[in-house]
Amino acid sequence: MRTLRDIPALRETLGAYRRRGQRIALVPTMGNLHAGHLALVEAARRHADVVVATIFVNPLQFGPSEDLDAYPRTLIDDQARLEVAGCDLLFAPDTAMLYPRGLGQQTRVCVPIVSEGLCGGARPGHFDGVSTVVSILFNLVQPDTACFGEKDYQQLAVIRKLVEDLHFPIEIVGVPIVRAEDGLALSSRNGYLDPDQRAAAPRLYRTLCELRDALEAGEPVAAALETGPARLRESGFEPDYLELRALDLTPVTATTRDAVLLAAARLGPTRLIDNLTLTLPR
Repeated sequence: MRTLRDIPALRETLGAYRRRGQRIALVPTMGNLHAGHLALVEAARRHADVVVATIFVNPLQFGPSEDLDAYPRTLIDDQARLEVAGCDLLFAPDTAMLYPRGLGQQTRVCVPIVSEGLCGGARPGHFDGVSTVVSILFNLVQPDTACFGEKDYQQLAVIRKLVEDLHFPIEIVGVPIVRAEDGLALSSRNGYLDPDQRAAAPRLYRTLCELRDALEAGEPVAAALETGPARLRESGFEPDYLELRALDLTPVTATTRDAVLLAAARLGPTRLIDNLTLTLPR
């Protein structure tokens, strides 16, 4: 696996792949990789001849009180994991490479409607930062396909709309959530949890499973969702949101059948997110 830091070298290398007619897949990450990220690489390998991963801790998607400075940077370990997983090329630029005029002068991309509410409501400007950096990476790599995890369900919806609205010729592949044995969705931020918090963290997933089962059994949506925050608080969480949406993140209506249950909650200082799809009864 090659690691590149600058844009000219990236373009030159990718140009050689294209001249050979090879299909390119992109896996954008912020590093501190775990099995969930490696599942994206494995999915990318199934869809392309060449897998390109990126590691960039994007300052545009962090709010002023969020964990940008504390976010773990583990490049050497990440390189080893990517190579074992079958990644061909790693692009790991610094901030000045992607944003040469500084953040204040950076052109930004906004994906309306789907980025509003949920994590977009709790983290103003977050998805503008995501859509901006992903647009830059799409432009630089020009992949045939790109893989994103379904754990970040709203982010995946934002990327799908971005690609559709801006006519990027890119196939977006959603990769299922990878969980620990106790059900906790894998996340780089799980490393912030102390032992007691880590023991309590799977309760977020279990609460979603309980609510899913109740909804699929016919319990009214409002009644089922009303119980969720109390269950989370009993387990030490401070809920941010717990919502049921249609799969495209529009509100659930009387005719909605396929839906997604989404939650975000803090456990100590750590913000965890999770989701489950379900089928509402007729």
